[in-house]
Amino acid sequence: MFKTLIVVDNNEQTLAQSFENVITFNSYLRDYPKHNEPKTRIINLCDSSQYLSKGYYCSLLAEARKHQVLPSVKTINALRSGQAPMLNVGQIDGEIYFGNALNELQSKAAKSVFKQYPAPILFVDEQGLLQQGSLSSLNDEQYSNFVEKLNTFTQTQWRIGNVQRRFRWDMAILVDHNEKVPPSDKDAIARFIKAAAKHGINAQALSFDEIDNIAQFDALFIRQTTAIDHPTYRLASKAQGLGLVVIDDAESILRCCNKVYLHDAFNYQKVPSLKTVVVADQSAQTLEQLEEAFTYPLVLKMPEGSFSKGVFKVANRSELEAKLTELFEYSALVLAQEYMYTEYDWRVGVLNGRAIYACRYLMARNHWQIYNHDAKRFFSGGFETLPTFELPKAVLDAALKACKTVGKGLYGVDVKEHQGKAYVLEVNDNPSIDHKVEDGYLGDELYMIIMDEFKQRLEARGRG
Repeated sequence: MFKTLIVVDNNEQTLAQSFENVITFNSYLRDYPKHNEPKTRIINLCDSSQYLSKGYYCSLLAEARKHQVLPSVKTINALRSGQAPMLNVGQIDGEIYFGNALNELQSKAAKSVFKQYPAPILFVDEQGLLQQGSLSSLNDEQYSNFVEKLNTFTQTQWRIGNVQRRFRWDMAILVDHNEKVPPSDKDAIARFIKAAAKHGINAQALSFDEIDNIAQFDALFIRQTTAIDHPTYRLASKAQGLGLVVIDDAESILRCCNKVYLHDAFNYQKVPSLKTVVVADQSAQTLEQLEEAFTYPLVLKMPEGSFSKGVFKVANRSELEAKLTELFEYSALVLAQEYMYTEYDWRVGVLNGRAIYACRYLMARNHWQIYNHDAKRFFSGGFETLPTFELPKAVLDAALKACKTVGKGLYGVDVKEHQGKAYVLEVNDNPSIDHKVEDGYLGDELYMIIMDEFKQRLEARGRG
């Protein structure tokens, strides 16, 4: 049996006359939790329109104390951000008290809205956005109606939302169901979801079209190929602004997706990498300078690209001039890089400064890269997954140093090893994690490690 407490900002004499379990926020802060108290549920009627208000802290404390609370911190943040979806909202022209509309014709719409945003008082503002109301905003008639619905609600079993209470947080895993080479295959996504559940996170694999409102979630895990001028970057930025824990965060996408940034950062931080020159034109003088700096073949790279796309090898002056002319139609800058053939590239998976997996990616058959986008059969080379402690020290050190120039997210660092030296090619913000490939050594533990990072960040956010 649950004990119900109604928490208000200050002494609510009128409300206290109708309910014996009305307490002030200060009392809840000071006097609870009590020793051997029964299971407790909290109806938070404090004003939570402002961040870090009493209403915000009331729900935050309730969640920390394992009290079932209405509204949750997630709901408060979503409503305060003004990002509530328009679904059914336009059908409502009055207040909603615990999912009940005064107009019976609006009952179904009101229950649908309350299911998505369970809060005691909801209303639609002049701009048509869903907002959380407060006791002080109600007139006498509205106050009377609210008290009636409050009385009914306190005597019912709470069935709030769709998620079982064993989950503490909600996560959206962004995927593109039609992507040819996604960062994670379906088996890996299923293992991410399973690992998330073991950490108290309800994770769902959703596409852009399936995410009605990112503010409903506590975390966003991007498993779709990212780019800067792309919805993935915009969604990551929006989610961060709403306070979600995001991997990959917008800063990581911005830095990793542009090789010009990485090249400059590597030079500044002295990260060991292949000789690279940023090219701004294809003039005769520039071509001569490139031929003085490099020998053929040399590699040309578009600043943005993934899975070896936008990377080209040229064997002579005419190929160099022709390819630069082509690439400058799409970008103001192009990178020229020395060519170094190796039988494989190292891929080091790094999460928050810690190496968590290591692979050798072999070159595609009869090709100089690990992916051959022109091949009909052998699109990619083979692989070998190893424990990180078997990585050559030079490779591990270079990978970790490269990640420090980017951030503390989840990265895949491509490194060439030649004659005992390591050369970082790039840092990928959205690294491939496929079942039976990158998890070949750790197995399900790899997914647990990544979800544990989310859990730690979510807990730290709650304490902040």
